[in-house]
Amino acid sequence: MKSTIKDVAELAGVSIKTVSRVINQEGSVRADTLKKVSEAIASLNYQPNHAARNLAGTRSYALGYVYDNPNAYYVIDMQNGILSECRDKGYELIIHPCNAASETIVDEIRMMVIRSQLAGLIISPPLSEMPEVLEALEQMDVNFVRVVSGSCEEQETSPCVFIHDHEAALDITEHLISLGHKKIAFISGDKGHRSTDERQNGYIAALQKHQIETHPEYIFAGQYSFKTGVEGAQYLLGLDDPPTAIFSCNDEIAAGALFASRLMGVSVPEQLSIAGFEDSPFSRQTWPKLTTAAQPISVIARKASSSLIAHIIAQRTGKGITGKIAHQHFQPQLVVRESTQRLADG
Repeated sequence: MKSTIKDVAELAGVSIKTVSRVINQEGSVRADTLKKVSEAIASLNYQPNHAARNLAGTRSYALGYVYDNPNAYYVIDMQNGILSECRDKGYELIIHPCNAASETIVDEIRMMVIRSQLAGLIISPPLSEMPEVLEALEQMDVNFVRVVSGSCEEQETSPCVFIHDHEAALDITEHLISLGHKKIAFISGDKGHRSTDERQNGYIAALQKHQIETHPEYIFAGQYSFKTGVEGAQYLLGLDDPPTAIFSCNDEIAAGALFASRLMGVSVPEQLSIAGFEDSPFSRQTWPKLTTAAQPISVIARKASSSLIAHIIAQRTGKGITGKIAHQHFQPQLVVRESTQRLADG
């Protein structure tokens, strides 16, 4: 027997009108009430009547992409990659931007899945790396695939597309070392992203591999933004013993570092080499163009979507399900451009 809105209201200890407000995502509902109602809906597997009418007993052919990422180029490439695969396979795409730092983020995603009657969900950092989000999706028995930074499969209980940021960051740092640089600084991105740690650890690993001392003052903590690049370069170039090369956690940061260097009268690459990460349009719109690591976001997104759709089809038909989680891996590739060159006295 199907659950009703009255059952949800009784379990959550609220009125039917309040449940209706939650379902319709009205802003007047308090955070604690939203949590109670969304948990009751998930527990009873309640489907709002409007969704049931729309479905009319048919299977869902809609995927969702939930994201919180300040990098517009990343988001656009993800959307385009997912859309391409959805169109080829006859699926629709529902895009849901959100604030990962919100105290109601889990309930927001839970309600989005319930209202949209999704066949599956694609999530990218930092949401794909948040245990509370993953736990809620697993409790709802939702098909989902994650895009995450790293390469270790052992700890993962859900399908992942792994990006080998550590190895790519090591390659970039070794490229700078090969040019004679030993005073290499690092400007990091948001600490809430695993990619920041993976890239910073790759940078440190390369220095250690070549027995180059790691100087704490050469590591500037920031965010994935142009502003961080500007502030980071200003700080680093203001040191008594400034670096001869800067590895930025992404291309937007690197573009900011390049801008600040010019303001300070430091010539790139003659006096300072700068490298970024991701091969976004930022890396090709600066002068000189940035050395970086090519990370094909649209390809990654398409592979993630293909993997999710294949799993959904296998689940519906009962064919191809082996019980083994299928992961995919991508290694960003070093792209050498004009922003890095051999140290004059190296």
